[in-house]
Amino acid sequence: MTAFDRAWSGESSPASVASATGLADLRSAGQGGAAVGHRVQLFLADVLSGVRLVSHNTLAMVGLLAIVGVVFLAEKPEWRLDLETHALTWLTERVNGRQVASADEADDDVLLALAEPEAITRATAADPAELNRQQSLVAFWISRRYNVAPEPISRLVQEAWAAGKAANLDPNLVLAVMAVESGFNPFAQSHVGAQGLMQVMTRIHQDKYQIFGGQHAAFDPVTNLRVGVQVLKDCIRKAGSLENGLRFYVGAANLADDGGYATKVMAELSNLRQVASGRKVAVTAPLPQASLVQTAAPAAAPSGVADHAAPEAMPNAPAAGGSAPAPRRPEQLALAP
Repeated sequence: MTAFDRAWSGESSPASVASATGLADLRSAGQGGAAVGHRVQLFLADVLSGVRLVSHNTLAMVGLLAIVGVVFLAEKPEWRLDLETHALTWLTERVNGRQVASADEADDDVLLALAEPEAITRATAADPAELNRQQSLVAFWISRRYNVAPEPISRLVQEAWAAGKAANLDPNLVLAVMAVESGFNPFAQSHVGAQGLMQVMTRIHQDKYQIFGGQHAAFDPVTNLRVGVQVLKDCIRKAGSLENGLRFYVGAANLADDGGYATKVMAELSNLRQVASGRKVAVTAPLPQASLVQTAAPAAAPSGVADHAAPEAMPNAPAAGGSAPAPRRPEQLALAP
């Protein structure tokens, strides 16, 4: 049968049947997509309507609260003034904060221009955690007693232990001399020219500073400590005993009285030894009051003795019993090189 006969008789070919089925599926899918799109549009419309409703209600509530606040403040002028003052203060702080921020940025530019990463190598400081127990106890006690930071004191305590061991001296003695001489002020200078932590006469012992680069090294705390330890060791060896060596160190070897210097050093030495052993010692423990040096009929000075320099007063240490410190001696002597 021909295609014409089949068409005339109403019969359909397999291809035509498949084509009709495909068209029906496409029509059904299109209707489904339209339904989904309609649902999405309806959901978005509901959300938008809800947002508008909430916004309108919120704005209405804010407006109502604003009206109530205005009416309330109108009835409370003191509250209104306080609120205005706080608002003005807040605005002023914001303006000042911006100005400070601008100034800080300018300062940062200057600081960056002066940056020196190796400056840390010049700092006389150490981490207190690096100290052993004895050193740590002593460092923190000195820090509180003389109102100095624990980090530089920790470095000085380390050096006192090292230099004391090398010179066969008690490190607490070195620290006690330092305390009485300068109160741990590395830039201290007496009226006779004694300088630094250990108050060594730079002009007399300048040869000792040559191996450290020159006499300006007297203001390097560690160098001054090392030179001072050498001078102290020489004084003790020359005098034959610790107390007499202290008299030599302070320049009272040819005087009838050292003004109480040796007694003060020995008292502080006792305090430091107790602290190092773990005993409790008050940081406000008084030092013995020094007496005036008797300058009448001075004894002959031993050979090899010349000017040292060590101020008798301890500028940063607590005074004994709150009394005024004794006047400084007009001159002091110690071992010359």
